[in-house]
Amino acid sequence: MSLKLGSLNVAVITSPEAAREVLRTHDQILSGRSFPNVVRSINHHDISITWLPPSSSRWRLLRKMSATQVFSPQRLEATKGLRKKKMKELVRFMSESSEREEAVDISRASFITTLNIISNILFSVDLGSYDSEKFNGFQDMVIDVMEAIGNPDAANYFPFLRFLDLHGNRKKMKDSCESLIRVFRGFIDAKIEEKSVRSNPKDVMDALLDLTKGDEADLDTNDIEHFIFDLFTAGTDTSSSTVEWAMAELLGNPKTMAKAQAEIDCVIGQKGVVEESDISEMPYLQAVVKETFRLHPAAPLLLPRKAESDVEVLGFLVPKDTQVLVNVWAIGRDPSVWENPDRFEPERFSGKEIDVKGRDYELTPFGAGRRICPGLPLAVKTVSLMLASLLYSFDWKLPNGVVPEDLDMDETFGITLHKTNPLHAIPVKKRTVT
Repeated sequence: MSLKLGSLNVAVITSPEAAREVLRTHDQILSGRSFPNVVRSINHHDISITWLPPSSSRWRLLRKMSATQVFSPQRLEATKGLRKKKMKELVRFMSESSEREEAVDISRASFITTLNIISNILFSVDLGSYDSEKFNGFQDMVIDVMEAIGNPDAANYFPFLRFLDLHGNRKKMKDSCESLIRVFRGFIDAKIEEKSVRSNPKDVMDALLDLTKGDEADLDTNDIEHFIFDLFTAGTDTSSSTVEWAMAELLGNPKTMAKAQAEIDCVIGQKGVVEESDISEMPYLQAVVKETFRLHPAAPLLLPRKAESDVEVLGFLVPKDTQVLVNVWAIGRDPSVWENPDRFEPERFSGKEIDVKGRDYELTPFGAGRRICPGLPLAVKTVSLMLASLLYSFDWKLPNGVVPEDLDMDETFGITLHKTNPLHAIPVKKRTVT
C-alpha cells in the first residue's frame, strides 16, 4: 500500500513476500530510519542505536557494544542465575497475592520482573518493587515515551509545524526522557565513584565505563545514558506486554492453558522451580509464545525504515526517502498465510521449524536483517521463563466472576501494542513456594 501523508511518502508492507524484499533482499537500501518528530526533543536521533542510520560509524559501534557487552551468549549465560532469582521473587509475590485471594495486575508484575532483570544486568541493582507503596512510576514513564513516539503528530507529515508541538508529544517525550535519564545518571555517577576504588568489572556498566577512558575514548557518559535509555525502553515494556497478552489468551482458552501446564508439570515434576534449560523440553510452551508474538507483536509496525535511494519491491517503485512500514500485525492475521488467523492456536506450530529469529517472514516480531532487535535472545528467554514459572506454580482465574468468553482483548496501538484495559487475574497456589 502506498500512502501520501502530507509531504511524506509511506509504503506499507503487508505480506511475507514483500517483507522478505524489504528485510532481506533490499535490506541495505531500506535500513535507514525515518524517525518521528518527538525523537528530536532530546536530540536522541543523533545518538541512539534505534534511530541512527547503519551507515554511521556510531551505529556500528553501538551495535557491536550490544552484541558483545549486553546480549552475547557469554553474558546471557553469566546472568542465568540472576533471571532464576528474579523469577523466584515474582512467584513469591504471586504467592502472597494468592494467600489474600487478590487479583494481580499481570502487566505491572511482569514489567517489574523484566525491569529488575535488566537493571541488575546493567547496574547490579533492582529498579522496581512489587510493593505498590514503593512503585516509582518507571513503567508509566516508559509507556509515556512509547505513546509519544507512536501518537499521531502532524509535524511528522508537515515539517514546518515542528516548532509548534501541536499535540504536546514533544513535551511528553522530553519530560519522560529527562526523568528516565536522571535516574540512569545517578547510577552512572555512583558506578564511576565505585570504580575509583574497585577496578575489576562485574556488570555491563563497568564494561561500558571502561570504553570512556583515554584521550581517544569511543564513548562519553552522554552516549551511555542514551544507550541505556534505548535498552530500558525497548526491553521492558515489550516483554511485559507479551507476557500479559500470553496470559490473557491462555485465560481465554482454558484447554490451551491446561495443555501448557500439563507439559510444564511433566518436565519439571516436583523440582519446585523452572530452569532456563527446561524450556527447550517444552515445545508446546514455545508454541504458545510464538502464537502470542503472531497475534500480538510488541511493535505492530516494527520501527519505520527509510529508502536511501529508489528501489523496486515486487515490481513497485519505492522512491528515495519513502518511509517503509512492515505491518507484522497484519501479516500475522493474513488468512492467506494462516488458517483461522484470529484464533489462538499454538498447535499451528507443532512440527514446524518457524521461529522468530528473522528467517521466517510470516513471523518477524523482532524484525530481520541488520535492523533486527539486538535484545531478541534475552527477550525470548525472559518471556518463556516468566510464563513457564507462572503456569507451573499457579492455576489462574479471572476476578469478579468474569468468564473466559467475556475477557476483554481490546488493543491500543502505538509504537508498541498494549491491552487497552490491563489484565488482572487471581493466582491459585498449586504447590509450596520457596
